[in-house]
Amino acid sequence: MARDAIRHGGCRCGRLRFRLSSRSLLDSICHCTGCQRMTGGAFSVTTATASDSFEVVSGDPVVGGIHGEQAHHYHCDWCKSWVFTRLEPDLGFVNVRAAMLDDPGTFTPFVEMQVAERRPWVHLAVERSYDRFPPMEEYPAIIADFATWRSGGESGG
Repeated sequence: MARDAIRHGGCRCGRLRFRLSSRSLLDSICHCTGCQRMTGGAFSVTTATASDSFEVVSGDPVVGGIHGEQAHHYHCDWCKSWVFTRLEPDLGFVNVRAAMLDDPGTFTPFVEMQVAERRPWVHLAVERSYDRFPPMEEYPAIIADFATWRSGGESGG
């Protein structure tokens, strides 16, 4: 499936389904201990998509995981799969768990974050690594570099 195509996905049981109608803004890995505990694995895989291109097409997502004031982690109410995260205030994107895509082959991580909390046996081939989350002001350049990298060009950083 081409990265330009509309992509679909859903939770493990299939009751919660979503559609992404634009290209990913950024494909990333998070190594924080919170993501490790939410996924039951060594990290989470995330494709960030524009808020207005993300749509739940069936099912009723519920907030689960940690109930913070800024991050709202949405899960399937039936199987409890962690499907996506929205931030408040809306920063213009939704973080979708890339493993929930019907075709996860459309995901290739560009950046890993929270490397300071990475399990010592995890070694990933990514273009960028950050000990913590990059400063917010760096994201526009990271997103632009991801778009260039994804299309086969050279990244600028």
